[in-house]
Amino acid sequence: MQYFPVIKGALFFACLIPLGRLVWFGINNQLGTNPIERITHSTGEWTLIFLMLTLCITPLRQLSGWSWLIKLRRMVGLYVFFYACLHFITYIWLDQFFDVAAIVKDVIKRPFITVGFAAFILLIPLAITSTNAMLKKLGGKHWQSLHRLIYLIAILGVLHFWWLVKKDITEPLIYAVILASLLGYRVMKWRQKVV
Repeated sequence: MQYFPVIKGALFFACLIPLGRLVWFGINNQLGTNPIERITHSTGEWTLIFLMLTLCITPLRQLSGWSWLIKLRRMVGLYVFFYACLHFITYIWLDQFFDVAAIVKDVIKRPFITVGFAAFILLIPLAITSTNAMLKKLGGKHWQSLHRLIYLIAILGVLHFWWLVKKDITEPLIYAVILASLLGYRVMKWRQKVV
């Protein structure tokens, strides 16, 4: 596709907008009364948004016939990891001040942190194996099997958000419905292949 490099470049910079927005708010003292909470929630929510966008690419490619979309999936997937890292760093640095004992206690005691931590750990091998060299080293089948962890990660991510919210579950419910639709589409396609 002739304009693909432009589209890819534009998407790369568009994915940095949420970070730029946070930095701008920080510089201009507009992060509210609890800046750490604002940064934690913002980076966590953008991790979920990029997760959903990554999972949208395959159905959108199949339904539209735009095969070039698949070439954007890896980059969007790496932005999932990027924002998850920012979310995690905010928690261990700004919230817990690298207090390992407090972090371990938090992970064990609070279920929403347990599933969030599990989702982050599962993202690491996906990020490490995202290069063409790793794809060749692992082989297509093994690489694909490993990267199917994204479905579990997405479920854990939505659950993390759901359990975090105390009263109004509207937002996590929206993510749960989107995720259920995306996973449901894949199950439907898989069943069509089997039958």
